[in-house]
Amino acid sequence: MSLINERQDFSSIADLFLLHGSMQSPAFLDGRLCAALALHDLPADTWLEQVCLTLGVEQPRDEPSAERFLAWRRQTLDALTAAELDFEPLLPDGLFSLAERAQGLKEWTLGFLEVIEDAGAEPAETWSSALREALQDLQALATMEADLDDSAENENDLFALTEHARLAAMLLYTEQHPGKPRVENAEDNTPH
Repeated sequence: MSLINERQDFSSIADLFLLHGSMQSPAFLDGRLCAALALHDLPADTWLEQVCLTLGVEQPRDEPSAERFLAWRRQTLDALTAAELDFEPLLPDGLFSLAERAQGLKEWTLGFLEVIEDAGAEPAETWSSALREALQDLQALATMEADLDDSAENENDLFALTEHARLAAMLLYTEQHPGKPRVENAEDNTPH
């Protein structure tokens, strides 16, 4: 399903982490990746170093592993820059319990916010009030109770929170990279 076009999904990256001896969830590192791409244009070699550092290894175990880690970065960057605005955080999917998905979102948020905090106050000086508010909301999300019961209400709440995190990441990227993605169409000539 999600491996169409060699798409890296949560489970495939988690399996790759296991292959490197790590039981960590890739969600935290994906949050860091998204924020770093938005703030610093994270180069591929630096990303690979960060992955290895997180996994506690000197280098990926083989060339296919390195390629998959780099494909993860490429896929994220492509989604953040796409005009379709179809970026999705790398999170546990419907095969996981609601509690596992909530924990994944919490970890993603913590990773995302860590990079923003490490960047200091300077980048934030130019941010819109909408972005500042979205990031404040993420601060609350980072402290949420992740031990959710499986229920339709919790499912809807988690979907809304995930959507909020997704939009915050895209907003950060677009404010740091004006004109990317180009979301205004030539057909959209309506005055605002």
